[in-house]
Amino acid sequence: MELLKKLEVLADAAKYDASCASSGAPKRGSRGVDGLGASTGAGICHSFTPDGRCVSLLKILLTNFCLYDCQYCVNRRSSNVPRARFTPEEVVNLTLDFYRRNYIDGLFLSSGIIQSSSYTMEQLVQVARSLREEHQFRGYLHLKTIPDADPQLIALAGRYADRLSVNIELPTGGSLARLAPEKDVRTIKLAMGSIRLAQEEAQSDAKAPKFTPAGQSTQMIVGADQTDDSTILQTAETLYGAYKLKRVYYSGFSPIPDSPSALPAQAPPLLREHRLYQADFLLRGYGFSVKELFEKPGNLSLEIDPKLAWALDHREQFPVDLNRAPLRMIARVPGIGMRNAKRLVELRRTRRVRYEDLVRLRCPLEKIKPFVVTQDYRAAGHDASSVQLRRVLTPAPVQLALL
Repeated sequence: MELLKKLEVLADAAKYDASCASSGAPKRGSRGVDGLGASTGAGICHSFTPDGRCVSLLKILLTNFCLYDCQYCVNRRSSNVPRARFTPEEVVNLTLDFYRRNYIDGLFLSSGIIQSSSYTMEQLVQVARSLREEHQFRGYLHLKTIPDADPQLIALAGRYADRLSVNIELPTGGSLARLAPEKDVRTIKLAMGSIRLAQEEAQSDAKAPKFTPAGQSTQMIVGADQTDDSTILQTAETLYGAYKLKRVYYSGFSPIPDSPSALPAQAPPLLREHRLYQADFLLRGYGFSVKELFEKPGNLSLEIDPKLAWALDHREQFPVDLNRAPLRMIARVPGIGMRNAKRLVELRRTRRVRYEDLVRLRCPLEKIKPFVVTQDYRAAGHDASSVQLRRVLTPAPVQLALL
């Protein structure tokens, strides 16, 4: 098969994997050695850096042949899709060629399982080793880890890759056993644990080589089973705590050709995936817990964001006095992010916070007004019921006209 056709097949096959950002990757100094690539401190794969630059990576599978028959996967053993396979040398040459043409900043490489888990992992490591040692490639490398592979291969991968990811795939062990019986959630978590242990050992020894400096991530498929959002986020919360993951990615299930009857016929709403990312951000950056976001098990509201939903369910904590409240509480006000919360705390060290300061910080005033008190402003409708506020703050559905 021609290289261009392989690239077409294997780039398309990789599109379902969402766990490919690179935040936290350090620069790799060449120290007098001519090298290729540059790794920035923010995301790759069509992400945006803090200064507004869009960066991207070559995102491909080594092969979409696979020994496993996971029902939700388009590349499963029984799937009737075009198949292709790169050699490690072809992946290396593509990466270098694309970088020299200024198409990419790095590589995200995953694979179906061929021959065995260890054989597949060895092929992925071979690509990384060649790029780093033979071609002095300094760009970002993200490798998908094969959980059943020899632990020594996973350890070696961590020496070359900026980030490793071990996809847990489904939020519960029961769903994984039903839809992917050849996989074992215990094995997946053991791989996550081994990566975390190696990171801690590298961090404790200044002379030790770096090990996955951008951390590890995982991905969960949303909507392939009946698992609700509260359970999905509980799994994410556990993973963040137990394995110190950098990110959990959520990928809405996409119906695939010749889909098994056990899977839904339709994809979940895209907005559901978006709400999960918003809630995940509250867990990671704002100190929320899953128990706070859900009074009872269920799904997040599609009408309003989870932070506003929480505020409406906890009116007793509002309005918040921006001149007295701690940083953590200011950041919980709908419409005030962590950055502006820190700015307000810094401002009140010199003078009292006024309403015009919220205008100057470009806060969404209509959302904020019912929840705050400043020196010269107090919410006039703070006694309004949550139902009334929800009606006012819920955006009207967009009407699309046919032209």
